[in-house]
Amino acid sequence: MSSQPAPGPRPPSAYLELTSVSNARVRTLVNLRRRRQRDQLGLMLVEGFEELSLALTAGAVPTSLYVCPELVRDAGNLTTIETVAALGTEIVQVSTRVFERIAYRESPDGWLAVVPTVPTDLAALKLGPSPLTLVCESVEKPGNLGAMLRTADAVGADAVIAATPITDWGNPNVVRASKGTVFAVPVAAADSADVLSWAKAGGLRVVAATPDTDTLFTDIDFTGPTAIAVGSEKHGLTDTVLASADARVRIPMAGLANSLNVATSAAIILYEAIRQRRAHSSDVCVS
Repeated sequence: MSSQPAPGPRPPSAYLELTSVSNARVRTLVNLRRRRQRDQLGLMLVEGFEELSLALTAGAVPTSLYVCPELVRDAGNLTTIETVAALGTEIVQVSTRVFERIAYRESPDGWLAVVPTVPTDLAALKLGPSPLTLVCESVEKPGNLGAMLRTADAVGADAVIAATPITDWGNPNVVRASKGTVFAVPVAAADSADVLSWAKAGGLRVVAATPDTDTLFTDIDFTGPTAIAVGSEKHGLTDTVLASADARVRIPMAGLANSLNVATSAAIILYEAIRQRRAHSSDVCVS
């Protein structure tokens, strides 16, 4: 008996199709833009092929993937459907009208995934021997949190922690601004007091960014275990964090403004920390 050839990949049309905007699935997807729904279901949205690709590379496994072939800009990317389906993910092909309803971005590219929310347990974070972490206290704008995640990913930071968080890590705009790195960088969320206790217990030196100090950020040693703390866009760090910090640093300002955007400030200090660590590592190797 001759063997049968292995079946080829299924075309998108072989999957479940969704064409009605009144379908209950559509309402559920729209509601996942709300934090309460995300918390209740333990799910979050990832829109955009680039963000989805990074999430998959980081190990995220979507529960469902909604694709609109008419909006997909690169037909070659459609092979990703089979890759995701092999993970056990439900694949749903949707009409342009439906996708425009479930999309939260302007100019959608036809890719929207539902994935389990990222773990945010502070106690579960696993850090290296000389960790570099970023603590973001009460940062309000999802775009700033996402931008800080991208920087943390770029420098290889061990974790980003939301202290007394206002925005959750599953916010669609955090995912978008982070380009999906919310799945690549370990994150956590906890009250500021708990974050400080965790840092102290772990031997991390807390360095607080504030304009109210004479110490420049370049004058601090970042080569040891460090938690860099930045505050909210309007008020900066709370007195609780400032009082508990091991050091306070500022970024020199030559203009009229006394501070930078919080994501910019975090990036400048993180890269200084990485510069010092690389220089220190080179010195150790030479010696």
